[in-house]
Amino acid sequence: MSRVGLVLGGGGVVGQAYHAGVLAMLEHDHGFDARSADVIVGTSAGSITGTLLRLGVSAEDLAAWTVKAPLSGDDGLMRHIAESHVPELAPFHPLQLLRRPLSLPGRHLVQRALVRPWQFRPLAAGMTLLAPGRHDIVEQLAALREVEKPTWPDPALWICAVRRLDGRRVVFGRPRSPSAPIHLAVAASCAVPGYFAPVHIGRHSYIDGGVHSPTNAAVLRGAGLDLVVIVSPMSGATRLRLDFQVAARHYAEHLLSREVKALSQRGIRTVVFAPGDAEQAVMGNDMMSRARLNEVIQQSFMRAGEYAARPEVTELLREAADAGPR
Repeated sequence: MSRVGLVLGGGGVVGQAYHAGVLAMLEHDHGFDARSADVIVGTSAGSITGTLLRLGVSAEDLAAWTVKAPLSGDDGLMRHIAESHVPELAPFHPLQLLRRPLSLPGRHLVQRALVRPWQFRPLAAGMTLLAPGRHDIVEQLAALREVEKPTWPDPALWICAVRRLDGRRVVFGRPRSPSAPIHLAVAASCAVPGYFAPVHIGRHSYIDGGVHSPTNAAVLRGAGLDLVVIVSPMSGATRLRLDFQVAARHYAEHLLSREVKALSQRGIRTVVFAPGDAEQAVMGNDMMSRARLNEVIQQSFMRAGEYAARPEVTELLREAADAGPR
């Protein structure tokens, strides 16, 4: 029986809607229940989606919750989350964040650049130096704190964040990684630098795992998997326009291609879902906006369905579905 991994990338509230549409299609059309994956890797928005899956929430209810529609059943956990008050967020404008003042790099960041230059990412390092944001992501995730279980989920849930001290990626939930309550690990993974305040866990503060990579799929290289399904809201080539968002998508696409190659070198096959022109047109430039989430889910469901209907993709998804719940 194949072992299957699921990677859920970052992308804010809009990215969560993209996850919901793709996962609902996979379950409805191909019988792949994302909750059955042997390992789920979540980054930023993907850490929220992944945690809800591990708490037993279905793809159908993920989609309903995202757009504040009626839930499918009597899931008390999801109803509690849906009924909880979530503070409104200001519009997200990446270029405004980049204009915020920078602090000087500390010795740990410099030391890491000198000792391990092959692991050093200048852009990621620069993001750790941004002045802290004004929004509190822990407050945004208060409902998650109330429903989380005292132990880490099983099967595996790996949540990616970046340690602000030295720009190093930390994967909460992976063996030998720092321990953390789930809601704080998720908050750390979602703490977009310059927009949200860093999240303190133990002796360190952490920021968004997307600073290292919007997907972080390569962390699954040694997980003993046969197949990995990747849902990446922030990548995807586009011909719509030429601006900052397009540049960011190309960068995310570049990182993801490297990660897919790293998995392939270990004999791990992959299926990648990323938004094309139609999905990007409704996703817009503000990843925190709730204005068009219905359309995002609809477009991602339909377009992902078209891609999944390709014979070579259908075969891989059939293998993922046949692996079944553990």
